Amino acid sequence: MSETDDRADKADDRAVSPVIGKVLEAGLVVLYIGLLTTTLYGGVVPKYRTAVGDEMGQRVLSKSAERIQQAVPEVGTNVDVRTRVSLPETVRGRGYTIRADGTTLTLDHPNDRLNSSVRLALPSRVATVRGNWSSREPALITVRSGPDGLVVELKRGEKR
Repeated sequence: MSETDDRADKADDRAVSPVIGKVLEAGLVVLYIGLLTTTLYGGVVPKYRTAVGDEMGQRVLSKSAERIQQAVPEVGTNVDVRTRVSLPETVRGRGYTIRADGTTLTLDHPNDRLNSSVRLALPSRVATVRGNWSSREPALITVRSGPDGLVVELKRGEKR
């Protein structure tokens, strides 16, 4: 073998070294991004989304209770009131239901951790609160006279 052949082999070996180094660097970057993504979407992001969803659900329930309480007139037992209520379509990306049962308002969500209830503060002349709303349909409150006092109903309006 000649001296020029020896030099050519060494030059070829030196050209491979930087390429392998760059491939290893790229592999480490891909591995780092993969681990970071798995960590975030496997733990941190879902917990954050649930916490934000819980806060949003509490706000929706609180505002709904406030609107129901405001719909009841201060005086009188012979009334006929109709009030429209605006609800967000989703909480944590999913539809939900708000239902009334007596003097309690409950938010039902597909994610059980977001379910909650609140007690309504209504005058004694209100006999009952009943009905439900779907987040996907317009929400209405009706207050009318009943045999035992005022009846507050949560009703679904026409589709948007």
